[in-house]
Amino acid sequence: MKNQIMLIDGMALLFRSFYATAMSGYFMVNSKGVPTNGIHGFIKHMMTAVNKYKPSHVICCWDMGSSTFRTEMYDGYKANRGAPPEELIPQFDLVKDVVESFDIPNVGLSGYEADDCIGTLATQYSQDSEVIILTGDQDILQLLDDNITVLIMKKGIGNYAEYTTESFFEEKGIRPQQMVDLKALMGDTSDNYPGVRGIGEKTALKLLQQFETIEGILENVENLTKAQKTKIKEDLEMLHLSRKLARIHCEVPISCSLDEALIEINREKVHEKFSELEFKGLDQFIG
Repeated sequence: MKNQIMLIDGMALLFRSFYATAMSGYFMVNSKGVPTNGIHGFIKHMMTAVNKYKPSHVICCWDMGSSTFRTEMYDGYKANRGAPPEELIPQFDLVKDVVESFDIPNVGLSGYEADDCIGTLATQYSQDSEVIILTGDQDILQLLDDNITVLIMKKGIGNYAEYTTESFFEEKGIRPQQMVDLKALMGDTSDNYPGVRGIGEKTALKLLQQFETIEGILENVENLTKAQKTKIKEDLEMLHLSRKLARIHCEVPISCSLDEALIEINREKVHEKFSELEFKGLDQFIG
């Protein structure tokens, strides 16, 4: 039987959990004065997915600070994001301790994003295992492959848009590998790079369905509408830069032995961490 490895985008789960309750001013501060709302929700998200998909191995990947090879390439990259709320800051390190108490490895490398670590591990493991990626981020869809499935978290806990290469093609009309070129054309407002100004998803999809790649589009640029041709020629440099920013780097110098990632929860160890953080009502998630 094939291994089934779940790779978790830790920040995606933590931020989603934090903002789900922070909007109403509820931070779950414990007796030591430490806010724990993000971690509490994180555990629910993580363990609901683990209990539902029953992977044999689980690894959690993290961003390691805001400075990466992408910010060096383009100083506007993610520059639209403010500093994290002060109630979230102590939860960044604590959540990794909690993940450790489940004997789940934390993986991250300075200079790279969690996506790059996920891409690297997914590429390695998918050679002979099935990989499931849990995230909130559509960028990861470029990694879809025969042995790689992506779960995009939706509102609530345990609700996912489940993508395979087939369902992605049905929805978008392009292959997952073309996703990088799609983002290069339309840009990404959340990551703060513009792509080609004035080209949205609809036009970008149409161009890629017709010409396959950015190279294909550029070779046929004279056959495009006058407006499209002008926009692409004016933003050619940004188009190429946006493609570099959009591509997930799958050769990060990291590794994680599958022996370490085997999911074997020591309930006592987890309970100890829960009582230290004064968590209640999470027992049902430990299985």
